[in-house]
Amino acid sequence: MMKELTTPQVSTLISDSHSVDAAILSRFSARAYTKAAVARSVLEEILQVAARAPSGTNTQPWNVYVVQGATKDNLVNEVCEAHNALAADPSLATNYAEEYDYYPKNWVSPYIDRRRECGFGLYGVLGIAKGEKEKMHQQQQQNFRFFDAPVGLIFTVEKVMGRGSLLDYGMFLQSIMLAARARGLHTCPQAAWNIFSKIIFKHVGAKDTEMMVCGMSLGYADETAIVNTFKTTRVDSASFTHWVE
Repeated sequence: MMKELTTPQVSTLISDSHSVDAAILSRFSARAYTKAAVARSVLEEILQVAARAPSGTNTQPWNVYVVQGATKDNLVNEVCEAHNALAADPSLATNYAEEYDYYPKNWVSPYIDRRRECGFGLYGVLGIAKGEKEKMHQQQQQNFRFFDAPVGLIFTVEKVMGRGSLLDYGMFLQSIMLAARARGLHTCPQAAWNIFSKIIFKHVGAKDTEMMVCGMSLGYADETAIVNTFKTTRVDSASFTHWVE
């Protein structure tokens, strides 16, 4: 288990800022992984580092369920069955509702434009044409297979907490993803899991007082997979920064 810093935090120097930047800039949503296992000690290190993420009044509102092996396989199988059933009968959607709105009900520009660019770009790399619903369904289902990653992470928060805890959670998730990059691993945060929380909670042992936040795939990215060549764009910081003097 990695130990806490022994020197005062205020005087700790980052001697290699390029590595910090590289961890941020090389992070992407990996959608294909090798079969290489991730040692438990490495996962424990990542979570211990991420535990230093900030949270309002130090509430630390996160719960993490690490799923591997048979438990992961059983979870994947049941959720994929539900996903197939939902595709065959859309009326079943009433049985699978998110507990919070991850996306807006009404999309507006520029957000809808970026969403479309991302979707069209991903399907373009995979050679999936518009209207090929079965191929789209199968690609979406890769989410529920954790993209074949050896490790799945399920994140929940107690329902009693306020919306601010989701802001805390974002910082915690980013900390996990960057700590994973520091160890040669890749990740994919996944809100797609949220609608199947009732199924997920049975497998991981979560309580009724908890709310699903998201899932995450973690492992060694498959460098030969074409899907991992897909790279999303980012707007220049000048477009969202307002200098007030």
